[in-house]
Amino acid sequence: MKTNIKQIGIVTLFILLFSSFTNVRAEGDDSYFTISGVVKDKSNKKKVEYVNISVPGTNISSITNEDGAFVLKIRDSIQAKEVEFSRIGYFNTRVPIYGADLLDQTFYLVPNEKQLKEVIVESWGSPADLVKEALRRVAHNYSNKPNLLTGFYRETVQKRKKFINISEAVIHIYKNSYSDITSNDRVQIFKGRKLITTKVSDTLAVKLQGGPNLSIYGDIVKNPDILFDEESLSYFSFKMENSAFLDNRQQYVISFTPVITLPYPLYYGTLYIDKETLAFTRAEFYLDLKDRNKAIEAILRKKPAGLRFKPDEVFFVVSYKQREGKSYLNYIRNELKFKCDWQRRLFATNYTVVSEMVVTEMKEDAVSNIPRKESFNKNESLSDKVMSFYDDNFWGAYNIIEPTESLESAVNKLKKEHQ
Repeated sequence: MKTNIKQIGIVTLFILLFSSFTNVRAEGDDSYFTISGVVKDKSNKKKVEYVNISVPGTNISSITNEDGAFVLKIRDSIQAKEVEFSRIGYFNTRVPIYGADLLDQTFYLVPNEKQLKEVIVESWGSPADLVKEALRRVAHNYSNKPNLLTGFYRETVQKRKKFINISEAVIHIYKNSYSDITSNDRVQIFKGRKLITTKVSDTLAVKLQGGPNLSIYGDIVKNPDILFDEESLSYFSFKMENSAFLDNRQQYVISFTPVITLPYPLYYGTLYIDKETLAFTRAEFYLDLKDRNKAIEAILRKKPAGLRFKPDEVFFVVSYKQREGKSYLNYIRNELKFKCDWQRRLFATNYTVVSEMVVTEMKEDAVSNIPRKESFNKNESLSDKVMSFYDDNFWGAYNIIEPTESLESAVNKLKKEHQ
């Protein structure tokens, strides 16, 4: 493994007082119509989170939130005929649309409970061999052209159950070919806003350093050092699990756990690999917290003197979506749970920081890199770079991750504090 989590910096935090901000805003939305509602499991009627919603034949997409809710905005000029819903473990579902608003609907997904035969392991020798072959095929399976992605990024900070910081933005992401290194990949804040508590007792908060750059550093296919590359596969034990389906395609499901101790923490989790192409389609993984001192060194950038920091959970989800035979980054979520307390105090305070990014559009032709001076610096915090909430129609035609019910309630409460 050539680099470690400290050098990659995808979960770096720093704890300090909130500081000033600069306004970032842009206009220029086309006319559009809206599809909205909630997605449920047809068999048990439960809401389904993290369902990908897309317009077939285009690069427009979004994702359901933890309540199964979504809003998808489609430009009139596209003349879209259908919307497709897809998620691991379900059959894809297509719904016809007619160029007009379709609001507050309920959409159902049918579970796909088929499983692959056990000859999978025999075909590849071992799960580790299968992962090694998937790594070797990255240059073939993923885009060999530069891409300019448009994405929606949100990060929230909760103190116990109370939201104290909500920051979100439309971002542009430049990615060069997957056969190239990531040093030229950049993120630009196109339009953003924030809302933070005004209470003095809540002004001490944890921020995610370089948060929007999660779309670069969290791309585990382009940055295999985050989990493992061919050289470091021996650091882990791999096990074949029951198969699954995604986008109506069979997936190998492989769990992995560390088997050695290194100066820095490793991850454990689950990989989903397309049976036909051997492309990585999804990864769910946790930072190993057995040695908390190593984890703290990897995560924490800065804190006030006398404040004690204890990580409880560091979790990632990364997914990719296939278009015309190539796979592209689709969604990343990072969740950190930890405790902070001051020396000599009896009780600690629980914090949760969640950041997530969904790619909503993609351009692959005549793409230029984002100028370095306009790109988001990895040492910056999003909440220091964007303006305050002020307009319910702020996003216009841009696709976003719909707020959960709890987040909507938090926004309303924080707005009242600012009035």
